[in-house]
Amino acid sequence: MTAEFAMILPAVAVVLALAVGVVQLGAVRVALTDAAADAARILGRGDSESLAASRVARAQPGAQMSVEHLGSVVCVTARAEVSPGLLGALFSFDGRGCALDDTTMPAPEPAGR
Repeated sequence: MTAEFAMILPAVAVVLALAVGVVQLGAVRVALTDAAADAARILGRGDSESLAASRVARAQPGAQMSVEHLGSVVCVTARAEVSPGLLGALFSFDGRGCALDDTTMPAPEPAGR
């Protein structure tokens, strides 16, 4: 092994570790957005807020959610702080999803009247 090759290996390892960390952070953002959309649909069909919160918590440990009702739409924002192992920094991510709120819709009239 030459001296130049031995000096390049640590730099390659650091770049590779940073790339893996960035991909991991991107996956957290996607997971939070997906969980927020699922939680909005859960609330929109009239299920409990605790069921929606458990869906968000499964996406990312420690994630919190907030709910906003906008007329016939319910929106959920899921937030989490994540620290990818090697970077050591704390990054804050959020994802938002909305769904129709079936609990605010009027009941359909019976047919034939």
